This record gives sequence, C-alpha cells and structure tokens, in this order.
Amino acid sequence: MSTVIEIESAVQKLSPNELTAFRDWFLTFDAAQWDQQFEQDVAAGRLDALADEAIRDLRAGRCKDL
Repeated sequence: MSTVIEIESAVQKLSPNELTAFRDWFLTFDAAQWDQQFEQDVAAGRLDALADEAIRDLRAGRCKDL
C-alpha cells in the first residue's frame, strides 16, 4: 500500500476535532513549503523576468491602483 493511500485512510478515520487540528496543521505546513519554494525561486532568479515585465508596465503607465 502506498503512503498516500495510508494517509488518506488515516484522515478518513479522524474525529471531527482531530480533522480540524489536522487541517490547521496542514495549512501551516503547506504555507511554509510554498514560502520556501518561493524564496528558492527568487534566489535562483526564476522570477526576474516577471519582475522586469512588471516594472516596465509600471513605468509605461499600464498599471492602476487597486
């Protein structure tokens, strides 16, 4: 049996309170993972082209206040 299937099975057996606690934990875990990946992408320069495009659009007046 794969780990994912085991996790799915375990989650299905959680009580409502345990499921709430698991959701809270997973949201925090997932956000931290996303932040780490984002920081790695920034450090590696993977977002430079997008940042450059945004700055060009701003300077050309193609942006508006939200």
